[in-house]
Amino acid sequence: MPHLTKTQLAELTAKLKETQSALVEQLSDNDHYGMNESMRDNTNELSPIDNHPGDLGSEVYERGKDLALAEHHELHLARVEDALERIEEGSYGYCATCGKPISFERLSAIPETAYCKDHSPQTFVSAKRPIEEIFLSPPFGRTSLDERDDQNGFDGEDAWQIVESFGTSNSPAMAEDSEIDDYNDMEIEASEELDGFVEPYESFIATDIYGQNVCFFRNGVYRKHMSATEHLESEDSLGTGSNKY
Repeated sequence: MPHLTKTQLAELTAKLKETQSALVEQLSDNDHYGMNESMRDNTNELSPIDNHPGDLGSEVYERGKDLALAEHHELHLARVEDALERIEEGSYGYCATCGKPISFERLSAIPETAYCKDHSPQTFVSAKRPIEEIFLSPPFGRTSLDERDDQNGFDGEDAWQIVESFGTSNSPAMAEDSEIDDYNDMEIEASEELDGFVEPYESFIATDIYGQNVCFFRNGVYRKHMSATEHLESEDSLGTGSNKY
């Protein structure tokens, strides 16, 4: 390790041994975050299998968190011990990929590193997504036909809308549309898709069998139409509307 002085190497060795001691003590004091015991012992239950799995929801969450912390510290400890072995072998301070010396500044920040800055496997965040997401893009995957001009049949989105119409655990506050105030209008595109109508106004204007007694159904389309009309009238009154004449 010619690029490191004896003082620098001693300083790095002391840091590694201090970190090693702290990690070993932390893992031993709490029994690897409780991973050495079964969930039955942690919850004082005769069996973790209950009539309702939700009864153990909090315990499962905490168990998963403890597992992640234990794995993180075990991996850190393995890297520290590997660095101490490289010091004994005389290969410490050189990149495992290109073989070039690692700067003292980088070693001071990450004493256990085995890579230079250019070849560190943690220099970027992977943008790769699970292959299953190809099937799910766009929403409803290849079963959604709304984006195709040559298709107007029953598709995956329509199937979901039928299921959703029976009710979900969502509230109007969680609806896709920010102006939803009725549970009946919460379905995806509930106020935009016109089942059985050609023009939007046909969904809220009706007559009797003789074409008389016109009435209005104040549904979502009606409210949207009235809101747009009031907006245009407001612009006309201020003289900002377009002049057709």
